[in-house]
Amino acid sequence: MKVGFVGVGRMGRPMARRLAEAGHEVAVFNRTADRAAAIAPAVRVARSPADAARGADVVFTMLADDAAVAAVA
Repeated sequence: MKVGFVGVGRMGRPMARRLAEAGHEVAVFNRTADRAAAIAPAVRVARSPADAARGADVVFTMLADDAAVAAVA
């Protein structure tokens, strides 16, 4: 399955990593690029939320609050 994951901080990073370890093709985006890069090459680091979602069967968001969701949407 192709998975997009937006928000790979404290909670999202382990989730995205486990999805990749389970054999899913995972693309991640994080507003702080270093956090996304920390789990590459297990995942593809996307350039934007839209890039992470492009072609995905499912997209997860793991963001701090409504303002963070609005900022990436």
